[in-house]
Amino acid sequence: MSLLSKSRRLRETPFTPGVKRNGVKAYTVYNRMLLPTVFESVEADYHHLKNHVQVWDVSCERQVELWGPDASKLMKRLTPRNLDKMQDDQCYYVPVVDENGGMLNDPVAIKHSDDRWWISIADSDLLFWVKGLAIGAGLNVRVIEPDVYPLAVQGPKADDLMARVFGDEVRSIGFFRYKWMRFKDTKFIVARSGYSKQGGYEIYVENEIYAMPLWDALFDAGADLNVRAGCPNLIERVEGGLLSYGNDMTMANTPLECDLGRFCKPAENNDFIGREILEQEIANGPSREVRPITISGDAVTPPTAPWPLFKEGKQVGSVTSAAWSPDFQENIAIGMVETGSWDAGTILDIDTSNGPRQAEVKAEFWSK
Repeated sequence: MSLLSKSRRLRETPFTPGVKRNGVKAYTVYNRMLLPTVFESVEADYHHLKNHVQVWDVSCERQVELWGPDASKLMKRLTPRNLDKMQDDQCYYVPVVDENGGMLNDPVAIKHSDDRWWISIADSDLLFWVKGLAIGAGLNVRVIEPDVYPLAVQGPKADDLMARVFGDEVRSIGFFRYKWMRFKDTKFIVARSGYSKQGGYEIYVENEIYAMPLWDALFDAGADLNVRAGCPNLIERVEGGLLSYGNDMTMANTPLECDLGRFCKPAENNDFIGREILEQEIANGPSREVRPITISGDAVTPPTAPWPLFKEGKQVGSVTSAAWSPDFQENIAIGMVETGSWDAGTILDIDTSNGPRQAEVKAEFWSK
């Protein structure tokens, strides 16, 4: 078995003792931190997530903090999404693009006030891009990575577990909104959000001394709810069409290609980087888009590199994430497909790790 060599560049998290205690079997590296990927097995973890409740160490979702008089001005330069009506208790999913309209990240923005924002990032060095923009524009804003460690509670029993730890008020938090909730002698931002379709919360722990007390409180309160440690699950996220930055989209893709066009409003937000490119693409339409895809045959091994899709011998796209779905009893996948080949029902050829197969473009993802 190969092991990761740990150093200061590869960080554990304040929840790592709890993760180890609960039998983690595999990690990946995400924003130079450990992210658990398997506890019992991918399939067993999937079934448990869809039926019970899990506690996820997602401290790797690092925050980029904007703090100062020009914080909102800088935030609006980062994304094509209109932020003008965003309230102080809201979280927004925001595509962040470069000067070519390419996706740099797809974080969740948390608005504390006009003068203070957190950007909860996917796996990329967005901090350096934001600092560069702030310095280059001469903005009066501090850009740092604060000591904040998100912990997710996901699954159909998440409301019951969270209410036992934070009180029934937690149930009133709206989707992609947050409240400051008391825990012991401190308070955390608790948002109704998370990287699954099963529902749940993300808790933003600002002081790591509270990390393991919170972890233990959740497990003590959830014993009869069959609470377990968990992690983002490949099968469940593909069913729900949840894209993974660096896998299903990269800097080579625009938000429109990633089915995020609804967040691109150049007429309402006229000062973001990459505006001209995205305006042209909105006018002309994207040349390729993300699509749900099924793959014939028995269970495939998930790809570690894109699998090419062909139509009449010509490559027309690729599959970037795939897995066997126990609930739907078929291979399900996320692909990027060119116009003219992306209509539902289109049959394509695909080269998988398990050999050539047939693929079919579907109308919608399996879980909404």
